[in-house]
Amino acid sequence: MSFAWLKRYMPRSLYGRAALILVLPVVTLQLVVSVVFIQRHFEGVTEQMSRSVALELRYLLNEMQGLPTQASALDDVRNVSRSLRYDLAFVGEDQVPTQNLRRWYDFSGIVVVRTLNENLREMRRVEMPDDHRITAYADTQLGILRIGFDRPRVSATNPHQLLVNMVFFGVLMTVIAYLYLRNQLRPITRLGRVAEAFGRGQTLPYSASGAVEVRAAGNAFLSMRARIERQIEQRTMMLSGVSHDLRTPLTRLKLGLSMLDDADREPLERDVEDMRRLLDEFLSFASGNAEGEQELCDPLAMMQSVAEDAVRMGTDARMLIEDDGAPVMLNPISIRRALDNLVGNAVRYGNRAELSVLRTEKTVVFRVEDDGPGLEESQYGSAVKPFVRLDPARNQDKGTGVGLGLAITNDIARAHGGSLRFSKSEKLGGLRAEIVIGA
Repeated sequence: MSFAWLKRYMPRSLYGRAALILVLPVVTLQLVVSVVFIQRHFEGVTEQMSRSVALELRYLLNEMQGLPTQASALDDVRNVSRSLRYDLAFVGEDQVPTQNLRRWYDFSGIVVVRTLNENLREMRRVEMPDDHRITAYADTQLGILRIGFDRPRVSATNPHQLLVNMVFFGVLMTVIAYLYLRNQLRPITRLGRVAEAFGRGQTLPYSASGAVEVRAAGNAFLSMRARIERQIEQRTMMLSGVSHDLRTPLTRLKLGLSMLDDADREPLERDVEDMRRLLDEFLSFASGNAEGEQELCDPLAMMQSVAEDAVRMGTDARMLIEDDGAPVMLNPISIRRALDNLVGNAVRYGNRAELSVLRTEKTVVFRVEDDGPGLEESQYGSAVKPFVRLDPARNQDKGTGVGLGLAITNDIARAHGGSLRFSKSEKLGGLRAEIVIGA
């Protein structure tokens, strides 16, 4: 049997599911107890006690038969009614209520009325305004007889107390269990928050706590985070050494080439410059998001700064202020590098670029659009791969890149817990590139 249809109705949060696990058994148990015990026991007890009262009333009504007047009838049964604790009086038709009276939550009163009507065909109306007295009206040959007696004679005393106690203690134990469970779940939510922050490039303080299994997961996360940080540090140090070691022979080559004739020197110098540029882009890609720490930044101000720098470089780049909002946690160095890459691609392969920032409740979007040839939808995934040059989509004669710009941008977006998305620009007709980061 498949329960896939049930998933849409289930809570998605851990607290919601834990609360459901706690509340559902308690409510089910209370319903079962209410139906099995209250309905069976109290209804049976009430019916048996009401039947006994009906037999006593039958005896009193039979004793009144054949007597000439109401006064003689009351005198004849006075001693019996006193011993049975009944208050008897004859009343007029106008004093008889038009319908039975009981409180809406008085469920045992339903059984009382039904039992009296079943065992006394003379019974007209029954009034039960409270838990203390019952007033019944019965037809006799001498008129309408009003019968008053105590409510505990036909039903168990305060049957609702069981319901009140059951609901009260059920709620109390549920609250206690929920507080205890919340303390057990707090380390899990804290671990998830720290892991999510680490995925965004933030290192929050964390110490393993909670149950043994949660502590094991927390310690495993701390070990994993430490290994990743050591790996990043070692990679950065290694790349710094590689950068230094390779730049030195390139500089010697450039000095040696300066001594050659112009005809032989110029193509070789271009090759050396291409090697230097390739080395710089490779080191930039390999270093990833290692530079700087995340801090509160204004996304709109950052994008405006990128647009102003692009304009100073003589390119047609415009900033469209579409939205504004509160600062968000970003690595300004790496985000600036990613935006420069997108704007550089836009003005390299197109004639015009438009920049904008969009804010939602959960995300901030950096958008760059151009009027270039764009990319085919099937090439979106390949565009972010390292060293991939999409010749059919981009005119490589206009640029000297080595296919790392979008890969670097994608890595920076992922380091912030976001993503790099592509689509067709509806306004300019070229490519729309968006860096989507959780706010």
